[in-house]
Amino acid sequence: MTVRDIAAVLPDIDTLKDLCRSMAMAEAILNPDGECFYSYSAEWSETEQVASMRNGSGDEYDIVFAPVGAYIRGFDHESPLSPYRHEDGPEPWPGVLDSVPEAFRRYVDEPAFTDEDDCPVVTACLWRETNATSWRTGQITYPADHPDPDGSTQLFELLLAPTPEAFRAFAEDCYEVPVDIGALRHLYELRPLGLPQIIALNPGASVPEVVAAARAMGYPLTDDLRPDAS
Repeated sequence: MTVRDIAAVLPDIDTLKDLCRSMAMAEAILNPDGECFYSYSAEWSETEQVASMRNGSGDEYDIVFAPVGAYIRGFDHESPLSPYRHEDGPEPWPGVLDSVPEAFRRYVDEPAFTDEDDCPVVTACLWRETNATSWRTGQITYPADHPDPDGSTQLFELLLAPTPEAFRAFAEDCYEVPVDIGALRHLYELRPLGLPQIIALNPGASVPEVVAAARAMGYPLTDDLRPDAS
């Protein structure tokens, strides 16, 4: 599988945004005091939101949700498409970024997505403009006989299986604790987060910390958890 295959099956921008927010909210409850794989910032800028993944082993992705659409860059540190594949200096694989339209070009050089030499840290890239009907990718010639040449399969695993059950399998493997499927389904439906879901997922979690995380993500809260509720 490559980013071309990912582009064919990813949901529309709004659905993807909701999925990313739900995943980040669930993990923020399960692991409120540690580094999470999945995060979401509703205020990355005045007009942009960002969903991110960091697996702690050097693999990562970022999804920028902007008025012009959505831009995704992923990096698999073991991919043969890595910019660090040769000794002459880092350079993106041909085709990965060449076709990125002007509307998204500034994300190619975004400091958060480049290294200390200003090289884009990327092995997979796709984008979708607001009114477009599909995701787009560059024209790329991939190395032969590699099952996951740009890392897309493992990078976007939970985006390809957008179900509470898939997230539970990930979380139980990662944190080695049972994960309540009812609470996950509640979050995957983007229903307001309340105390019952926090307790079901992690009875030891600090409610104020979880509420703060939800507010930073723009995740909806029940009235009893909203300080500004009248």
